[in-house]
Amino acid sequence: MSVTPRFKIIVHDLVAIALAWMLALFARFNFALPPPQHLHAGELALPVVLVVQAALAWRFGLYRGLWRFASLQDLWNIIRAAVLGTVCIGLSLFLISRLVNIPRSMFVLYPLFLVALLGGPRLAFRLWKDHSFNLRSVTAATRVLVVGGGEGGEGVVRDMLRDGSYLPVGIVDDDARLARSRIHGVPVLGRIADIPAIVQRRDTDIIIIAIPSASSAQMRHIVELCEASGKPFRTLPQLHDMVSGRATMNAMREVKIDDLLGRDKVVLDWQRVQSSLAGKVVLVSGGGGSIGSELCRQVVALGVERLVVFEQSEHNLYLIERELRGAFPLRQLEFVLGDVCDRAAVEHVFQRFKPALVLHAAAYKHVPILQSQAREAVRNNVFGTLEMVEAAERHGSATFVLISTDKAVRPSSIMGATKRLTELLCETRKRRAATRYITVRFGNVLGSAGSVVPLFQSQIAAGGPLTVTHPEARRYFMTIAEASQLILQAATVGSGGEIFVLDMGEPVNITYLAEQMIRLSGREPGVDIKIEYTGLRPGEKLNEELFLDAEKLTPTPHHKIRLAQHVEVEPRQLADLLSALARAVETFDEAAIERLLRQAVPDLEVVQPGSNEAANVIAFNRGAP
Repeated sequence: MSVTPRFKIIVHDLVAIALAWMLALFARFNFALPPPQHLHAGELALPVVLVVQAALAWRFGLYRGLWRFASLQDLWNIIRAAVLGTVCIGLSLFLISRLVNIPRSMFVLYPLFLVALLGGPRLAFRLWKDHSFNLRSVTAATRVLVVGGGEGGEGVVRDMLRDGSYLPVGIVDDDARLARSRIHGVPVLGRIADIPAIVQRRDTDIIIIAIPSASSAQMRHIVELCEASGKPFRTLPQLHDMVSGRATMNAMREVKIDDLLGRDKVVLDWQRVQSSLAGKVVLVSGGGGSIGSELCRQVVALGVERLVVFEQSEHNLYLIERELRGAFPLRQLEFVLGDVCDRAAVEHVFQRFKPALVLHAAAYKHVPILQSQAREAVRNNVFGTLEMVEAAERHGSATFVLISTDKAVRPSSIMGATKRLTELLCETRKRRAATRYITVRFGNVLGSAGSVVPLFQSQIAAGGPLTVTHPEARRYFMTIAEASQLILQAATVGSGGEIFVLDMGEPVNITYLAEQMIRLSGREPGVDIKIEYTGLRPGEKLNEELFLDAEKLTPTPHHKIRLAQHVEVEPRQLADLLSALARAVETFDEAAIERLLRQAVPDLEVVQPGSNEAANVIAFNRGAP
């Protein structure tokens, strides 16, 4: 029968306990043979010492960890077990024998010997394991340069020294306090800017970026230096993505485009958000889409009374239902297949569930497709929203949140015009309904269906080329999780009729995005995979905007959410225009639909493909109707 490591540790500790007790006795008599009566009393007390101390050692978890990973926490547990064990042993022996012939000084000496005998071998074993590299293992190990000398870098270096498969040859960090110092014996060789030179000088095989708190700008700078070195590189997850909160080699992964384009973690007033949703029924339209599905995940995790997912796509509804029922089996979840343009279906959902909060994410969003499908764009985006808005009013929903887009600002496309029209629609409702209508406007979302990142990924997988519309095209980006969280925060901030603009940071050049994605795949832009410029497609702009000139932004309680002071519209005029649009939709009169859209949104300036001047057209804001 094989002997387990835990059994060996237990045997060692029992021997250490007995030895510590007897050493304390001999130390009392200057390590001479104790008088017979004291020696006999000490031997009789030994079983009590072993039972009490072993029980406390088990209680403090001394047998749960391996000696190879012994830490300061283990030493602290040994000290606590030794001190408490001494007290319990003293009390037990007092009750048994009134401490006859047991020298009192033993209760001072015993815990000192015990801590040394339990902690010393553990420390020695760990030091031996950490530094016991023979010449062969060092030669075979992958040579690593670690970027970052903080907690992340320290944890990674410690793991590498334990494992032996990797040899940290040095650390780089911009903290001047770390200059010429050592971390676990590994030297800090210089600053981050020195990466290319140090890689050559130290014959490095791979670079590990161990700065979980790095911003996207810092990551871009570090990645550029790593690319200049010509060596492969890996990174730790962002701090808020690390499940255990501890940096380890097992957490290492390839650098993702999110690391370069994502921004600081969103910090929400979760207590306020949760209290606003507690005990409520929440309806998410388009709940199977990119934004809608993430909203569902966030909402159900906050403990709402019931989540209703309303989705037109059968496949998307199946996917989100399978995910949520698996992750939250005890929650009240409803999944309804239906179209926001179907008045009967919308009325049935509101009549049955009476949602207090409606998150309206259902919309067509593909700009080039909708440019030639004006009727479908208006029918789904405008009149689908109108059906949802009117149902929310009829059934007393407290809050209605419209998910809008930066393409609604001075729109150059049919899609953008329809979203701007829905913004105006929700803005006018505040005067006639108890429901709070809140609009949240933001730009592109990383990884969403139909967005540029999945397109580039598929093109890279196919060997290229990557298609970019224009060398100077720039877009705003944020992660799906960040956008969804800020939407929920905005729902708690608004009082009704507002347009909230999410802070998207700086816009990103699409060519830069394409080049970085090629590099992150391990290939060279223009050499292994080419980038082709196809020209702006119908309805596309060179640069997107988040607000109009007339929409003076003001701060809100959350620093990443700003309030756009928009121009108010006349409800009667808008109602007449919607009636005319409805007739044009019924008769499939696309020419009339486009004419009415221009009337509703005077900013609309359609960009035609193939025109250099059109790429820079941004119509002057003449105000809303």
